[in-house]
Amino acid sequence: MQQTDEVDAHGRATPDWLRAEREYDDDVIGENTLGEMFVASARRNSDRPAQNYKGGIYDRTLAGVAYPSAPRNEFASLTYGEMLTVVQRLSAGFIDLGVERGDRIGLFANTRMEWAQCDFALLSMGAIVTTVYTESNADQVEYLLDDSGASGVICENEALLDRVLSVEAELDLSFAVVMDAVETPDAPIDIYSLADIYERGTAAFEADAFTERLDECDPSDLASLVYTSGTTGDPKGVMLTHRNFRANVNQVRKRVGPRPDKDAEIPVIDENAQTLSFLPLAHVFERLAGHFSMFAAGGTVAYAESPDTVSEDLEIVKPSGATSVPRVYERVFEQMRSQAAGSDVSERIFHWSLAVAREYSTIKRDPEASPDLALRLKHAIADTLVYSSVREGVGGNIELFISGGGSLSKDLARLFDGMGIPINEGYGLTETAPVVSSNPPEAPKHGTLGPPVVDCEVTVDASVVSKQRREDADGAVGELLVRGPNVTQGYWNDSVATEDAFTEASDGGEPWFRTGDIVTIDEDGYLIYTDRLKTLIVLDTGKNIAPQPIEDAFATSERIEQIQVVGDNEKFIGALIVPNFDQIRSWAENQAIDLPDDQGAICADERVNAYIGDEVDRVCADFSKHERIKQFELVPVEWTAENDYLTPSMKKKRRTIHDGFESYIDRIYGD
Repeated sequence: MQQTDEVDAHGRATPDWLRAEREYDDDVIGENTLGEMFVASARRNSDRPAQNYKGGIYDRTLAGVAYPSAPRNEFASLTYGEMLTVVQRLSAGFIDLGVERGDRIGLFANTRMEWAQCDFALLSMGAIVTTVYTESNADQVEYLLDDSGASGVICENEALLDRVLSVEAELDLSFAVVMDAVETPDAPIDIYSLADIYERGTAAFEADAFTERLDECDPSDLASLVYTSGTTGDPKGVMLTHRNFRANVNQVRKRVGPRPDKDAEIPVIDENAQTLSFLPLAHVFERLAGHFSMFAAGGTVAYAESPDTVSEDLEIVKPSGATSVPRVYERVFEQMRSQAAGSDVSERIFHWSLAVAREYSTIKRDPEASPDLALRLKHAIADTLVYSSVREGVGGNIELFISGGGSLSKDLARLFDGMGIPINEGYGLTETAPVVSSNPPEAPKHGTLGPPVVDCEVTVDASVVSKQRREDADGAVGELLVRGPNVTQGYWNDSVATEDAFTEASDGGEPWFRTGDIVTIDEDGYLIYTDRLKTLIVLDTGKNIAPQPIEDAFATSERIEQIQVVGDNEKFIGALIVPNFDQIRSWAENQAIDLPDDQGAICADERVNAYIGDEVDRVCADFSKHERIKQFELVPVEWTAENDYLTPSMKKKRRTIHDGFESYIDRIYGD
């Protein structure tokens, strides 16, 4: 790692790339509002493709009105100039409808092109966008729209509109807008199609008035209320200003933008970048990384048909990158493994290629080593036999995947990197808009969250961890504290939660935001994630156990689909395990074992439990004795967002899983 003579407050030498990052500036970086940011980019990139959208998926009311329909199962493109026109007309239409600056408007839809257009249309006129997950039930929809004081809501389709209307009497809504064609129901509020808003805006639009409204908005204005997942209580509305988001766009741009110091082979996000967007835009991770940052850079955003068609859409779109959560990368790996399971020969080749990938990535990322001729030869053979087809399976053009929203297995990152598909992990929270740190493309360290982005200060509160942990840590360890221009001012209508979330200012600077996450800061300033402070398991012996590293170790296990470690106030660590039922059935067939069809009966089978137990022992062998899983229970239900065991961003709802399978946990500790 090339370094300068400059040192930081901890005496660490500053790498050249980090100094270049701090000094970098270009047309994308600025201190204006999100609306001004988008308009400036649209004018710089007027003829370049902005959005790619798939036909035959939605009955879009804007199709044929604002832009042509796309052929069924094919992607069509909208240029930046065309997207700007749509945004301007929608903005004028909402104003004609009576929306005013400062009004809260709910956005209740899946990730799609209209979500992005409505977002910029509302932000450009000073309205505040309140995000609602499509998985939200009627009670949750009522809470989110009522708590924010929303005066209107934009729904995707009839089903989501019906959910809103079922609780409308408890809200103060004056209108609802629907993106897709529906039969307008009788309702006590006005119902419009998005095409209605566009046509009203077309009639009312005046360029000077649009510019004047842009100028009236200030970076300090509230841009959005983004609600937390509410896994430990009612969701809290995180207040994020234009400045919060805009600062984070700048921070991300400085890290992954086309800086002149970067070698040609280093991936960048610029006007040539194309991403496939499929995570919820209601989640701040996708909204910043796959939306604000991409449109600021002039890149192209293609929208997947659904999370279930990501593999198919990757092959069609052939993007240069994408943002996702660890669970999706685990699914990609599982798909690779299942495809290799056709014969003993192909399976042996696959596992050999994985070993080569691990070794190649480890040596390649070591600044003091490089792959020798023998390893390069093995890697070339593995590339021909395995890696090239894996890359084709994700479109063939991937330069960089970004992982966030959860802990990524170090082994999984190393495997993909060795196959020529780098996954760089980062870290952030809704309250930090969201990026706090990310691995730089020129100097990634697998198993870390990367160093903080520019202008984002971090430190740790070591008092929350034991003395033994502080002594054992390879760096400063404790609860991560953050401050910077991307950090929220607090929670909507919740002064108590806001006060609890920040420290008292004691060093002459701003207060620190308490992240609730335990991290280590290593000698290079990279963050290493341990776990949520609230999820640390305390055995009755007093030992503190972080469940996340144990669970991450199973990410590449072929026998285990999902796992949650348990054991708080118990004598030993246990686990709830969802088996990989397809693999279990394949194993049983090869072993001439007759298994029942019912998944519950499979989980109760002693032979299956012994087979899973061997895997648990193998994976846990590298952990300390008190961290090893002593007993487990197999559960027959996969945890998903649909059955409420995962959040919409695919994080485990630990308390919900614990409560839903409490009888299984009782069996673990019953004796």
